[in-house]
Amino acid sequence: MEEKLKRYLSDLISEDLKARMVFVGGPRQVGKTTLSLNLLDPPDSSNPAYLNWDDVRVHSSLLRGELPPNQPLIVFDEIHKFARWRNLLKGFYDTRGAAIRFLITGSARLDYYRKGGDSLHGRYHYYRLHPFSLPEISTNPKPSDLSALLKFGGFPEPLLKGEETFWRRWQKERRQRVIYDDIRDLERIKEITLLELLAEELPRRVGSPLSVKNLRESLEVAHETAERWVEIFERMYYCFRISPYGATKLRAVKKEKKLYLWDWSTVNESGARFENLVACQLLKYCHLLEDSEGYRMELRFLRDTDRREVDFIVLKEGNPLFAVECKTGEKDISPALFYFKERVMIPKCFQVHTGTRDYEKQGIRVLPFYSFCKEASMP
Repeated sequence: MEEKLKRYLSDLISEDLKARMVFVGGPRQVGKTTLSLNLLDPPDSSNPAYLNWDDVRVHSSLLRGELPPNQPLIVFDEIHKFARWRNLLKGFYDTRGAAIRFLITGSARLDYYRKGGDSLHGRYHYYRLHPFSLPEISTNPKPSDLSALLKFGGFPEPLLKGEETFWRRWQKERRQRVIYDDIRDLERIKEITLLELLAEELPRRVGSPLSVKNLRESLEVAHETAERWVEIFERMYYCFRISPYGATKLRAVKKEKKLYLWDWSTVNESGARFENLVACQLLKYCHLLEDSEGYRMELRFLRDTDRREVDFIVLKEGNPLFAVECKTGEKDISPALFYFKERVMIPKCFQVHTGTRDYEKQGIRVLPFYSFCKEASMP
């Protein structure tokens, strides 16, 4: 696998920078800083156009309204840690935006903070950077590429390193930094150590409707507390939930959501891990169309009161676009796909797997996951 891989947002960001500021958010250690540095020349942190708020030398010059001279692009990293960062950026953009482009990156907290006010409204575009996916790794992926993704996840460091010991240590350190740096800085939680227990519990709940009632019993906390903690992990880009699709012709379940992690490599069971990888790929597709083209995209699942279920359905402007069922083996087509295809009027239905078999039956396409990514133009 190549050590340097161009990120899927690079060209889009470069184009948008011609007209507005660009914000890039996403999970901790997903590669936001590396992406931004690669847009500079030279592409490294010593470039004077790269300004990291964690560097105390940057503070005084920015507060005096000073920017590095003769730089067409300025990258602000972690500037949201400054309490009045919005007004600072607004001032720079309003007075110098015609001559200088501004790219703002940060941890998951950037997305949290930017929603706190509208002083920058109309001055920026926002992108969510996702982990590496199969199409990003190779235009002609091999089985070994999928195996590496499933084993090490899509975060750059462990994936490119490809060593199990490094992956284990990286996982532990990332979880602790999310809990003890990101969450503790933003939320008032007295029982912070219980969040580690929650983080260890969530991988066992992947792929199934998440019962907050069962979760709060495991943690021995109130229902409202368990729900709030899951929401906090969602805001920190640690996990995400998808809702059931309640089409009018279905007796669909309406309440419990399915849980997935941004890092599927921590899921032990192979079927749930593959399903989580597919969920991340589809969410990446939805976020890309939302952030770059402005469509209203939704990732949901299909499940009725008779327990028929299809793993995913993608909606565009409220209308079904395609459905996806996941299987680790080359099994027969899920009967639920036929059932829901007729009643929900889904234009395309896929059953993806980790093997090589490729065929179609009664409008249901069964194909390897890498073929699906190519045919569906996944990012």
